Amino acid sequence: MVFEIATQPLREAAQGGAPGVLDGKAVAAALLAQVEVATAALAGRDIVPTLAVVRVGNDLASDIYVRHKERACAKVGIAFRHEHLPATATQAEVLASLRRLNADERVHGILLQLPLPGDMNGADLLTAIDPQKDVDGFHPLNLGGLMSGHAVLEPCTPRGVMTLLAASGVELTGKRAVVIGRSVIVGRPMSLMLARANATVTLCHRHTRDLAEIVSQAEVLVVATGVAGLVHGEWVRPGAVVIDVGISRVDGKLRGDVDFEGARQRAAAITPVPRGVGPMTVATLMENVVRAVCVRHGLLFRNGELIDAVSAGVRFDSGEGLAPWRARPIAPR
Repeated sequence: MVFEIATQPLREAAQGGAPGVLDGKAVAAALLAQVEVATAALAGRDIVPTLAVVRVGNDLASDIYVRHKERACAKVGIAFRHEHLPATATQAEVLASLRRLNADERVHGILLQLPLPGDMNGADLLTAIDPQKDVDGFHPLNLGGLMSGHAVLEPCTPRGVMTLLAASGVELTGKRAVVIGRSVIVGRPMSLMLARANATVTLCHRHTRDLAEIVSQAEVLVVATGVAGLVHGEWVRPGAVVIDVGISRVDGKLRGDVDFEGARQRAAAITPVPRGVGPMTVATLMENVVRAVCVRHGLLFRNGELIDAVSAGVRFDSGEGLAPWRARPIAPR
């Protein structure tokens, strides 16, 4: 409701890939084009969407991911701030950085780059981020809003997967979906989103028995474990849609959680690694920044234009329960 995606450009982008391959990079580019239109419209109102990334230490993978985010921001017109703290930084110092960004009215989105050094309490730090600036969607209030159906900012990877599935014309109603991996970042929110789309969902994890048998029943399979090659090609049900979220470096090459070549022989469609889910995650992060801006300023992005939420019959309020805010129609008087 806050940021309404025009579906046709995404569908056209999805149709341009190789047969049977869900090209996340192409769909992400189409989504970023819409984000760019929104940021240009915001600039016309003297609003500069701003994302701040807090990074601790010198993890090589984190460095790559931060650069991807910075490039995406530059592409769509979002200002980027990188607060890089040394590996020797204390929990209190990271917390102070987050609180400073919470109080900075120029910052609309805050992201704490994971992983953190082993002695830090990531849950406490993520909870310290203002939920209205939590563009990763990991704050307990935003996760609670996802559960109740009122979240405005949802975790980027599962939301990106849902956008990719919709763009690719994958019907979820009544389908048997299997999610492997139960992390708060991907697996659990992914299962909630699939259930919200009327799929029947099974959530698997490291203690799940007979995993191959369960996978063989999946019409939609999402794998997010970080274990390269966990799912064998012969496990995949013929005609299934396979979403491979995992990414690992093995012998100098990037590999997913699924045996791509084996699964491709059986699946109706599958995401590659790379060019699959990763670009959708970054594009959805950019979308979430614009969502945070719109809520802050009482705006909606609809049909390629910014409009005043109240004049459109929508208000943002604190809601009830766990939702930090919600967008809902104004009741007629």
